[in-house]
Amino acid sequence: MIYDFITVRFGEITLKGRNRGRFEQQLLRHVQDALGHMPELEFNKTYGRIYIKLNGASYKEAAAGLGKVFGIHSFSPVKRTESDADSIRETALEVWKSLPKEPATFKVSTKRGWKGFPHPSYDMNHIVGSAILRAYPGLAVDVHRPETELRVDIQPEGTYLYCASEPGAGGFPYGTNGKAMLLLSGGIDSPVAAWSAMRKGLELEAVHFHSYPFTSEQSTDKVIELARWLSVYAGKPLKLHLVSFTDIQTRFTQTGQEHLTITLMRRSMLAIAELLAEKHGAGAVVTGDSLGQVASQTLGSMNVIGRTLSLPLLRPLVMMDKQEIIDKAVQIGTYETSILPFEDCCTLFVPKSPSTNPNLRVVERTEQSIEGLGDMVRLAAENTETIVLSRGEIIKRKSAVLQESEDRDWF
Repeated sequence: MIYDFITVRFGEITLKGRNRGRFEQQLLRHVQDALGHMPELEFNKTYGRIYIKLNGASYKEAAAGLGKVFGIHSFSPVKRTESDADSIRETALEVWKSLPKEPATFKVSTKRGWKGFPHPSYDMNHIVGSAILRAYPGLAVDVHRPETELRVDIQPEGTYLYCASEPGAGGFPYGTNGKAMLLLSGGIDSPVAAWSAMRKGLELEAVHFHSYPFTSEQSTDKVIELARWLSVYAGKPLKLHLVSFTDIQTRFTQTGQEHLTITLMRRSMLAIAELLAEKHGAGAVVTGDSLGQVASQTLGSMNVIGRTLSLPLLRPLVMMDKQEIIDKAVQIGTYETSILPFEDCCTLFVPKSPSTNPNLRVVERTEQSIEGLGDMVRLAAENTETIVLSRGEIIKRKSAVLQESEDRDWF
């Protein structure tokens, strides 16, 4: 490959006005962290761009890391040359010669970021385009729908030429829009909701509810693996809070209101998540709810369940259908883990006919009739087990269940 640089273009942070510099610096740090395993790389940030000098490193390896960094709109392998017309023309021919397949039509698009350059953009389009046409007489120019577009980006330190562009993850740099607590089950939806929230700049801490011995250790392992994979997108260690839900869940089955069991469970989960949010400085709670997907996700159910919180409740998937969610899970790499056949506590004690339109007053009276429910919620939050999951690092965890067994390598 003749390319010696990567050009990284910013996403939504270009809309940030006076705060843009802070967002750009955060994005630069995330890019450097994502590619920290490649010491050959050199980084230079300019207004609206990050330039990465490859120094012989693999472009494909760097591209794999860049594709997981939120805040990047797109990136391209580029060839840099001196900012003079002769050098640009010669380098354009080199780039064209390196194309894997000669196209039938093309155009040249020049961006003159350095206003001191003596030739206007349309002149450079003609200079470069004419040189290519002379070298490849079978080509035709199509300014509307070219098969290949050669882009020329003229900057003071040099000119960058490229033909290909890869999409980035978009959104905002991770952690630039606050922190939220994520309800992370072992299913398909909540990891996708996590990815969507992270893409909008939210730092996440995950909360998982287990009901040992009704749920197995494999179920918890599965969630730990999902959280570990999400930490790759975060670009930093991710906290996972493991909450024992057995006593609360068992108590709900004794209320005589079987059809409200799911509603009561979900409300208590949100109450515990809010206590953890207050403790860890989070300003919202994120769930994987999708409107109409199950009984607890009808509009009536979501209304009653959501009223538990005083914090904002964010539902990134609320208008997505199941196939869209599955496709996204496959894309981000969580699907294969999510479909492993290990039950979580949400699949236990599911009533035959769960309420799809619960009455708030009835639900609140039922909760008030459960002696000590508030204390059980607080105790569950206080006894939470917290582990920190880091990408590329072997984490050893010893839970109360495994205290008599050997330490296990989780990754």
